[in-house]
Amino acid sequence: MAATDRRAELLEAAIRVMARDGVAKATTRAIVNEAGMTLGAFHYCFDSRAHLLELVTETLTERYVAGVRGLFAPHREIRDSILDSLHAFWKGFEANPGEHQISYELTQYALRNPGFEEVARKQYEIFLRAFASLLELAADNAGIEWTVPVPVLARYVQSVIDGLNMTWLVDRNSDDSQAALDLLADHLLLHARPRAS
Repeated sequence: MAATDRRAELLEAAIRVMARDGVAKATTRAIVNEAGMTLGAFHYCFDSRAHLLELVTETLTERYVAGVRGLFAPHREIRDSILDSLHAFWKGFEANPGEHQISYELTQYALRNPGFEEVARKQYEIFLRAFASLLELAADNAGIEWTVPVPVLARYVQSVIDGLNMTWLVDRNSDDSQAALDLLADHLLLHARPRAS
């Protein structure tokens, strides 16, 4: 098996173990057992367990972002694009809550275990970069500009989504969660204006 294929299989195995058993139980041995590989294969593909955890975050984030990126069509009404992207993300979230729960467990695990702090920092860098790229894409395709710096808006969107996700994991209240997403879209649009020619 090619090294890239082996790495991809180990990443998917890690995601399955974390979604099923939690981040703390996703040891290298548990991951290679899930993938049907040896410990040697793991060490060939990853520098460390921390390296694997960073790649898990990248993989999951790209998976979610890819699902909404195509909803920002050129010259489309900005509110429709934002609402559709938020609700598409939410649909994916409700369909795979275990995968999303990984991110919260991973943050706490990384902050509480010496040597893994960088994993949490990189995790949120990845999230913020993803939201910033979607906000920039939305603005470009709609011919608008944001009146607040994109990094600040990205942090705001990330914080709201984080809170909604965590609350839904506890109470499973989909109606109120989706209504809050509509509110988020309306609030974002308060900070949009036609792009100066």
